[in-house]
Amino acid sequence: MANLRTYLYALVLLIFSGVSAQTKIEQDPEIVQNNINYRITQSQTELESYHYYNAQKNLDEALELAEKAGNKKSAGVIYALKGRLQLIIQQEDKALKSLNKAIEIQRIINDNTNLGASYKIYGDVYFAKQDYYAALDSYTAAKSKFEEENLNKELAETLIHEGKVYFQLKNYKKSRDVTEQALAIAKTYDFYKIQSEALNNHAIIYSKLGNTEKAIVSGLEGLNIANNHKFTNITNDSYLIISDLYNSIGNYKLSRKYLKDHLKLSDSIRGLTRIYSPNNQETQYLLNEEIEKNNEIVEKLEKAEEDKNLGTLISILSVALITILSLLTLSLYKNNNIRLKTNTMLHKKNGELIIAKEKAELASKTKANFLSTVTHELRTPLYAVTGLSNMLLEEDPKPEQVQHLKSLKFSGDYLLTFINDILQINKIEANKVDIEPEPFNLKKKITNIILALNNSAEDNNVKIHFEYDSGLTENFIADQLKISQILINLVGNSIKFTKSGDIWIRVYKIDQKDKIYTLRFEIEDNGIGISQEKQDHMFESFSQGSIQINRKYGGTGLGLSIVKGLIDILKGKIYVKSELNKGTTFYFEIPLEHTTVEESLEAKSNYFEGDKSDLDLTNVKILVVEDNKINQMITKKILSKMDLSCDIIDNGEDAVEMIKNNDYNIILMDIHMPGISGIEATTLIREFDKDLTIFALTAVTIEDKMQEFDDAGFSDIIPKPFKQDEFEKKLYQALASKKKPSANV
Repeated sequence: MANLRTYLYALVLLIFSGVSAQTKIEQDPEIVQNNINYRITQSQTELESYHYYNAQKNLDEALELAEKAGNKKSAGVIYALKGRLQLIIQQEDKALKSLNKAIEIQRIINDNTNLGASYKIYGDVYFAKQDYYAALDSYTAAKSKFEEENLNKELAETLIHEGKVYFQLKNYKKSRDVTEQALAIAKTYDFYKIQSEALNNHAIIYSKLGNTEKAIVSGLEGLNIANNHKFTNITNDSYLIISDLYNSIGNYKLSRKYLKDHLKLSDSIRGLTRIYSPNNQETQYLLNEEIEKNNEIVEKLEKAEEDKNLGTLISILSVALITILSLLTLSLYKNNNIRLKTNTMLHKKNGELIIAKEKAELASKTKANFLSTVTHELRTPLYAVTGLSNMLLEEDPKPEQVQHLKSLKFSGDYLLTFINDILQINKIEANKVDIEPEPFNLKKKITNIILALNNSAEDNNVKIHFEYDSGLTENFIADQLKISQILINLVGNSIKFTKSGDIWIRVYKIDQKDKIYTLRFEIEDNGIGISQEKQDHMFESFSQGSIQINRKYGGTGLGLSIVKGLIDILKGKIYVKSELNKGTTFYFEIPLEHTTVEESLEAKSNYFEGDKSDLDLTNVKILVVEDNKINQMITKKILSKMDLSCDIIDNGEDAVEMIKNNDYNIILMDIHMPGISGIEATTLIREFDKDLTIFALTAVTIEDKMQEFDDAGFSDIIPKPFKQDEFEKKLYQALASKKKPSANV
């Protein structure tokens, strides 16, 4: 009895340890992921060998495991493969649903590699549905992702399919060009399957373009590659293409030969697909199910026949039940069809919206890159324009030349302002403007702005009045630079449109929640005013009161658009009230955080504020790294006027060597140069000299490159075209704060 109990106890422990081990295996993430990967791989193998039913089973099981494990990346891949399978078995609407799920998941997790594959299959579905323009949109989205991830094989495959779409649209030249791109990539990376398929497509395209000889050469080359690498389907297509080509030139003997090869291989392929067709398996399953149901009905009828008392009642109830079930089934069938059609339409529209969003994002990115490039190209010649005009004005020009030079300088400054305004609008629209809060004194800030604008106001015989609420604290935490820019734009606007009048600036509190004050700023003038019609559009880009006003008062029409954008970023609102010939009032409301800090914690100035005569400039050496000859001349001239000597070099590699072999105080480094860039050169210099002062003398958009400048190790940035006095102050500040010992000491 004791032995029996021991045996039973051991058996129970064995069972529980087995269950525990199985649970541990099922919960191990690595084992689960391996299981998912295995089933995905198996399904792909089954797809290639026409075992569609088995592929579907593996995908369903893999999807169940992925969803339980919360593995979104695998789930996205599986949905895409299901879409591909459904496309193969001609269930296009189901394929669109599966692909929409895949795309939705992959966009959320930024799985760009597999997202590109999903877009490509999406295009294949639309191709099968003969919606060729939708297919082109999908292929474009796929190519964008493949190019971002450097997926050359997938890119070449997509180009092949894109070429087929253009062929169907009868745009044979475009089809040829796209196919040639795919062929070039395939040859570069030895993608033999893509090569053979591209050559087959070329054969068909050249035939349509009337070049049968070149078509046959392409077809035979494609057949040769497909045969060597055992690409059965492509080989079969090659046979038929070549047969048709020989038939078109009257070579019926060779045409028959290749046609026989095609028919023989087709029978072999057809046999495989027939054996493993999911439709055949599904039909057989449904047939067996119906036979089983009929057998059950026969058994029930026989039993009812034996039971005479209940026979009639059962027959009546059976008929009634069958009738009711039939009607219910019919109703459900119709409702289901309606629901499926609606869902299909919604999935299609959703897919189109996703692709449209991708295209819009790509267009926005292209626009930003274009503006950045154009900005640099414009700033570089502007450096010459402003620099030369300043130099000529200082070199005692003839009296009749002074006005011309001032006009030239004004035009250069105006164009630079215009470029900067366009860039700021672009940044605001692209949500690239960051908020940088810091403590500051609001009343003092507005007072300084009024002092800065007072000369312009006096030129127009305008008096500025400032009213700051007596009970309002002065110290706040906010982005003071953006608030300054808003006020400068609005007050400057009032000055421009007011002649011999007054401007009132008022600040007061309208709400308070704990430390957050909502302040209202009012800028009122008694100038020319704005019509009601123009008020509705005045915050739009390039909006002016009228052509006449633009001609008389000037301006780019971007100031108020920038103001509106900055106020939105600061979570505020702006309003306008105006009447023609009576004046205008702009008032905006923004939240500011109150602080007990009494003075602004402003950063230390980068500009020299002392006396330059205190600086010993005799042994100072400066290296100018600049490839543009005009810019070299201007920079050297400015430095000479500052009593500073300089060396000039026109490329980054030589600059690094010069700095290794010489003792320089300051480096003025251009960014865009032949060979290595200024950023790369500065990175190399910092490997052997961490303390050398290096200024980035650049025409690129600073905000977009700020992180790169910091990483490279630049000491500061001087944007081109620069104001000469600011340039001088920055150089003097660098020399004052970090003097190198002279050779004579």
